[in-house]
Amino acid sequence: MKVTYHGHSCVQLESGGKSVVIDPFLTGNPVAVTKPEDIRCDVILLTHAHGDHIGDAEAIARANDAQIVAIHELATWYSGKNLNTIGMNIGGWADIGFARVKMIQAFHSSGIITDDGQIIYGGMPAGFIVDWDGWTLLHSGDTALFSDMKMIGERHDIDVAFLSIGDHYTMGPEDGLQAAAWLRAKAVVPIHYNTFPPIRQDATAFAAKLEAQGQRGIVLAPGEAVDLGSKA
Repeated sequence: MKVTYHGHSCVQLESGGKSVVIDPFLTGNPVAVTKPEDIRCDVILLTHAHGDHIGDAEAIARANDAQIVAIHELATWYSGKNLNTIGMNIGGWADIGFARVKMIQAFHSSGIITDDGQIIYGGMPAGFIVDWDGWTLLHSGDTALFSDMKMIGERHDIDVAFLSIGDHYTMGPEDGLQAAAWLRAKAVVPIHYNTFPPIRQDATAFAAKLEAQGQRGIVLAPGEAVDLGSKA
């Protein structure tokens, strides 16, 4: 399983010749080093409808004939653009052929903001659990800390959690550490930080605190990848 961090909340997962991209925001992302046309993927997972999470979803989906998986309302929005979608809802699993994905709750907001400042309801915000080739990976989406993370950790053997630590709009580092502990993730990759001034954080310091509480911290620069190996 190869994991590539493209900056902000954009994570790419690759295994067995297949690829999943979560929350593609590359165009207009000041820390991104990858362009949308560089992305090759089969499935796009969208946690919510904010522009810094869906920004390049349409372009990447069209270029790759990729399927978009999102909350029902957001999936319906993309279906109206003649894109291939799977609409689902919180608590359910979806089969994407080579993996299964579960939509989990997140505490945030969600809406598509049009060029003239109108807001279109984008459904509930969410996170995802991806079960693939023996790996269980969790993407928190944009969320505050919530106590049911403990239940999620008890029910799922999470290998890697991608957790927001930027603060201001999501959990900060302190709450991120608590989330990591409750989720009982073997490893944690911090996301949603340093893209803009209000969410500047020291990810290395966060990783050191993870290590102190017995969890591996993996800090990736935008464009950097890590090979987790195989569970086969």
